[in-house]
Amino acid sequence: MGNSQDKPPGSGGGLAGRPDQRAAGGNARNGKPQSRRPPEKGLVNGRENSQTVDTSYLDAPAGALPPHLARLKNEGNHLFRHGQFADALEKYSRAIEGFPEAGVDSPEDLCILYSNRAACYLKDGNSTDCIQDCTKALELQPYSLKALLRRAMAYESLERYRKAYVDYKTVLQIDNGVQAAHDSVHRITKMLIEQDGPGWRDKLPEIPIVPLAVQQEHRQKPVSAEVAEARAARAAQEEARRKEARFTLLKGEGNDLVKRGCFQEALQKYSDCLTLKPEECALYTNRAICFLKLSRFQEAKQDCDSALQLEPSNKKAFYRRALAHKGLQDYLSASSDLQEVLQLDPNVQEAEQELEAVTCLLRRSLMENGDNKTPRGKSSRPHT
Repeated sequence: MGNSQDKPPGSGGGLAGRPDQRAAGGNARNGKPQSRRPPEKGLVNGRENSQTVDTSYLDAPAGALPPHLARLKNEGNHLFRHGQFADALEKYSRAIEGFPEAGVDSPEDLCILYSNRAACYLKDGNSTDCIQDCTKALELQPYSLKALLRRAMAYESLERYRKAYVDYKTVLQIDNGVQAAHDSVHRITKMLIEQDGPGWRDKLPEIPIVPLAVQQEHRQKPVSAEVAEARAARAAQEEARRKEARFTLLKGEGNDLVKRGCFQEALQKYSDCLTLKPEECALYTNRAICFLKLSRFQEAKQDCDSALQLEPSNKKAFYRRALAHKGLQDYLSASSDLQEVLQLDPNVQEAEQELEAVTCLLRRSLMENGDNKTPRGKSSRPHT
């Protein structure tokens, strides 16, 4: 069965790993890929199955293929989707073999049959046979996207990087949105630079120029639900990546600004971060520092309240809220928060020092206002 090599990253997956829905085909030349076989019809775990298996998919239209070939193609697609690549390959092969005597004049359908069989070989790591079937498919339809992508993956698995590069670049001319091709071009470029040096481009085979008419035709093709879902998932991943990168940048800038004493600017950075990740507790405690330094004690307290809603045992939030209470001259509440810090960690020396200072301020406040009056802050929590 041809040379079986390690598969390139993503081989057989995504766009290249799905059979076309229009047709199918392939001959298991010197062997078959491994696959999982389902239980025998009518049996489930050795017992009789009373439920009828739905086989209506077998009669779905399949391009210009006559019914008997369409059923083979549809069954191959069904088997492929369920990971039974050897059985799928057999169905595609029978469809290819029956194509000439059926008298069908449809290069596109035969192209898809070869491309689908190539997908089975690719899944099995049989890169040599995959390349042969893809080349036959491309002779029938020179700019078949899936055939190009599958052949590129097979070339890459055989370390024929120049040819893989050419096919990936051709794919991107047809559809610039194929992320697997972008990733592979980036990866292979590094390999070719290491292999061939600065003049690596001069050693490449000629990259064909895809006619504008072909590009336009591809863009006008209706997008299947599966492809639309994959594109939406890629877009969501890319958006999440950009969001994470911006968050990391803003947070880092905020931290640097705090170190330099630029608290107003840092405050804005942390606020921008919170629009991206409103559930990030550290952002509230970080921004609270800025509010404290700017003597905006009420806002510092509110940020610490938000942090404690997310993490009820956050020492920094208790400590910084104590400083905010101190700034608001609510010494009883400040004392209570500092005691919370010391209960969580008795070794926080700053909390001990602040507790002593706040206790003195509380006593002075009581003396100034009279022992029978409620201290500032009107807290009902007892002082100890």
